Amino acid sequence: MSDVFDRYYKKYDAWYDKHKFAFLSELEAIKKVLPRNKKGLEIGVGTGRFAAELGITTGIDPSRNMLEIAQKRGVNARLGFGENISFLNEVFDYVAVIITLCFVKDPQKVLKEAFRVLKRNGRIIIGIVDKESFLGKFCQRKKSAFYKQAKFLSTKEVTDLLKETGFGSFSYYQTISILPDKMDSLEKPRKGFGKGGFVVISAGKDF
Repeated sequence: MSDVFDRYYKKYDAWYDKHKFAFLSELEAIKKVLPRNKKGLEIGVGTGRFAAELGITTGIDPSRNMLEIAQKRGVNARLGFGENISFLNEVFDYVAVIITLCFVKDPQKVLKEAFRVLKRNGRIIIGIVDKESFLGKFCQRKKSAFYKQAKFLSTKEVTDLLKETGFGSFSYYQTISILPDKMDSLEKPRKGFGKGGFVVISAGKDF
């Protein structure tokens, strides 16, 4: 999968400029649950689009070309895979996994690694294109260079995986109710899921 992102990294990064209002709407949804002034890690940091805007200082990604751009955006981005994170136990206040879970080989292992590196009472923030939403169905039909290799997940499937990993205290926000290329303004996030194409799932490592 990293080969695809290495090859089309410029196309990937340009998507966020072309679909500015979709990106801004996703950011607003994530901000609803993102801990402030805390130490965070982004798994699948890519070109650092989200990390740079959200103040996430550290990230890992398997794509070298994407990492170079992330580093230029001021992110401490290093080569790595979510299934085998090279950090010690309980070092981060939160872990973000944004548009990444559908691309990894083993989502459950990624979540277990996130759980491991989180401090007690830390949070995981996951952003997905919900498989069951209008946007998820559109992306699956379109089969772009990126999404044709993705294994989309529903909000319920991600929630079940998180519960199996040991997470609790869930909260959900959703946004994007029309196709991104039709958006001409920012869409405010709403609580819950089931209507928005982009869903943010937050859960805690509760003790």
